[in-house]
Amino acid sequence: MSTSFSSLGIRPELAQFLKESGITRPTHIQVQTIPALLAGKDVIAQAQTGTGKTLAFLLPILEKIKVSGPHIQALIVTPTRELTLQITAEAKKLASLLDIKVLSVYGGQDVDEQIRKLKGCPQLVIGTPGRLLDHVRRKTLVLSGVTKLVLDEADQMLHMGFLAEVEEVIQLTSSKRQTMLFSATMPPKVRALTTRYMTKPADIQIKTANVTLDEIKQIIIELPEQGKLDKLCSMIEEAQPYLAIVFCHTKERVKVLNTALIQRGYNCDELHGDLSQTKRAQVMKRFSQAKLQILVATDIAARGLDIEGVTHVFSYDIPHDVESYIHRIGRTGRAGETGTAVTFVAPGEHLYLRLIEQGIKSTIEKFKANGQKVLKAATKTARPVAPKKWEKRPAADKNAADKQATSHGGNNLRSRRKPKPTGTNTGGKPRGDKRGTNRGKA
Repeated sequence: MSTSFSSLGIRPELAQFLKESGITRPTHIQVQTIPALLAGKDVIAQAQTGTGKTLAFLLPILEKIKVSGPHIQALIVTPTRELTLQITAEAKKLASLLDIKVLSVYGGQDVDEQIRKLKGCPQLVIGTPGRLLDHVRRKTLVLSGVTKLVLDEADQMLHMGFLAEVEEVIQLTSSKRQTMLFSATMPPKVRALTTRYMTKPADIQIKTANVTLDEIKQIIIELPEQGKLDKLCSMIEEAQPYLAIVFCHTKERVKVLNTALIQRGYNCDELHGDLSQTKRAQVMKRFSQAKLQILVATDIAARGLDIEGVTHVFSYDIPHDVESYIHRIGRTGRAGETGTAVTFVAPGEHLYLRLIEQGIKSTIEKFKANGQKVLKAATKTARPVAPKKWEKRPAADKNAADKQATSHGGNNLRSRRKPKPTGTNTGGKPRGDKRGTNRGKA
């Protein structure tokens, strides 16, 4: 008998709503996490992006909130406004069934409007650390009654420099709180939070055969900087991605690349920190509705965004740490779907590649710009030749036992492509269809 949401302890109306939304069976992270949270335990949950972490903490929280309570009972802290809005959208759908009030609090939004909504006594607040603390200092937000606290994408809050603010938020909540920490990776500083602020937490780890999701085909392209644009365009033309995200290191690089792609006729737009919140929301809406085919972005777009239909991720600039790499490629291959992640590596950047491969415990398949596969030649066993009297005896070759590199598993670039939506457009550009959202999948 397969596990259902009802068997995990979720009330019938929520389970029925999920079923009607196409979510019939809980994922592994949900099966292991939901019962522990309903039992009141603190939880550390480590699982890759796209495995359903959002529902794993939302459902138990909503089960425990008292509708009659006029104060904030649960708080979800996220690293970015985009992730805040994404979780809020999911929470509101479920909370509306139970008459629970939900409010999002993040930077770039009108403060006076947020203050007005806070007076409506929401029971669940979802927000970014900086704006939460801003409201606390204004005395428009009181967190002392929070008994359910979630730190979502904890590794990225550390990566973005929010650790001190996160700790300040934690200390403002009730000492009797239940604390939930969700993260794709678990750096030492994040793990240290669990020691300081959690009580005998259940440590849940959902592991795949590889650290990165097995459904993602990972490829390295070795090429010079000046060859990146042509290679990116040729790969887009060959693969015809349904939706693709292209990552650059800086907003300046994003702007230049987006302009170059538009000049070449691609339907794309940019996402970075210089944009207003309104513009960022517009770009994300168009991309999620497939009115854009390509999103050129800084790493701000990698922080937990769940966009259905992202078939390809291109790292135009190689990330400099394994956490950023994992979050970038995690934008595709979500919730059991397949995806392709391509990383460009220029001369002098192989140190970052080695760090990534060590971090994901896997060797990534490598190609030259012309498509030739890069192989690590196996050392042949040869009969030793006696040196001549005037020659020095050569030192032992320490690398003689090197093995040929193995590639990360995945599917063929074309065979895993989503079916083309109906429409008259050609040439790989989006058809403007509006697909249903894959609700509740983190």
